[in-house]
Amino acid sequence: MSAQHILVVEDELRLARLLVSYLQAAGYRATAQHDGLAVQATVAAGDVDLILLDWMLPGIDGLTLCRALRASSDIPIIMMTARAQEEDRLDGLDGGADDYICKPFSPREVVARVRAVLRRRPAGSPKPGLQIDEQGVRAFLHGAELPLTPVEFRLLKMLRDAPGQALSRDDLRGGVYEDRRIVHDRTIDTHVKNLRRKLEEAGLAEAISAVYGVGYRWEARSARAS
Repeated sequence: MSAQHILVVEDELRLARLLVSYLQAAGYRATAQHDGLAVQATVAAGDVDLILLDWMLPGIDGLTLCRALRASSDIPIIMMTARAQEEDRLDGLDGGADDYICKPFSPREVVARVRAVLRRRPAGSPKPGLQIDEQGVRAFLHGAELPLTPVEFRLLKMLRDAPGQALSRDDLRGGVYEDRRIVHDRTIDTHVKNLRRKLEEAGLAEAISAVYGVGYRWEARSARAS
């Protein structure tokens, strides 16, 4: 069984490294990000079990990010902040955080809080977000398999692996059809349309947007995928 992945979102680099070190020593797989704008793309990849989220972040504040994630994901979130007023704590919890810890804190206490929050999750509950099984050519959203064709699977993987980047129809054609067969733009459009429909039916709306005159883009803000 693989170690659970804890994402530390903290712009104070020294503190982020310290938390990652303590979490790894406790047996978790821990990584850090320092910009809130990058978090949604990471969560959309589906490989996060819990987020330690700082309130004050560049790009987007932690409370706004917490609300965006919570709008469609049940991934556990622990807010970290120096804002110790009761009103701030209530805002964080009302915004969707599972727990709230005030700075300064002991890294050992953070590890204990992480352990406690994860322990409250039901055993065997499906991993939140979009999961891609490249070897099995299968994709799952919140534990449920998506009924994708091989072409749709390859389209999904290409787009998901380049969040926020506009991919042309030529890019998609080259990645989806390895034999370089002649495929018209309308064929690519049809496959994308079908993929969009299946994602929407599974609860992931607006994950793929059209870029006029170019092609398509996976929207990193699609935290719904998480």
